[in-house]
Amino acid sequence: MRLRLLKWVLLAQCFVVLPLSTLELPAKEPDKAALVEGKAFIRKLQSQHKDGNGSGYELVYVVEAPLNAFWKFKTDFDNDLLKTNKFIKAHRLISHHTNVVVTEDIFSEYLYTHRPKAKFRWQTTLFPAEYRLDFVLLNPAECGQKFHHGSIQLEAAGPSGQKTKVTQTAYFDFFGVSFWVNYPWYGGMKDFLTYSVHWEQTTFLRQKSRYIQKSAQ
Repeated sequence: MRLRLLKWVLLAQCFVVLPLSTLELPAKEPDKAALVEGKAFIRKLQSQHKDGNGSGYELVYVVEAPLNAFWKFKTDFDNDLLKTNKFIKAHRLISHHTNVVVTEDIFSEYLYTHRPKAKFRWQTTLFPAEYRLDFVLLNPAECGQKFHHGSIQLEAAGPSGQKTKVTQTAYFDFFGVSFWVNYPWYGGMKDFLTYSVHWEQTTFLRQKSRYIQKSAQ
């Protein structure tokens, strides 16, 4: 464990000395044509925390899915689909009362934390009329984090309404957060978010008929 953590610290030190010109500067607004093609827009955000520490991101992407069907997909918390995401080792539903859901995830090693077996307990509040989900990490200290919260907004996209645009924002702080946010290779923020968008797009297509059926009930 100590050796692996030392490796990450050394990588972080190496990355810090890279010239700023090698860092990709994100666009201010997502390219509509790129979104339609299935590409993800990722923008780093400054922390809104009172102490100014931490970081955040805005993630925008489009899924080939009617809004109501994709809402059913995003709010299907009691399933094994998430475990097919290579970054998620375990997932379970803990409770679901009215519009408040509590779930637990174990991520792949060192994603979001230097504690590889940390169990992330999330509380998600659903706002069906607005197609919005607000989430917050309930046990940040246990996961080696100071805070982690955000929201997911869905909206119909495309002339026929057969696509859904997703806008996700998150704010967080943990050991090595600056390194994770800027690390351009495997396991960094861009890699994790890009993969997760592709996973979500392809997973929904495989389950499309199931969630269209659910949305019609």
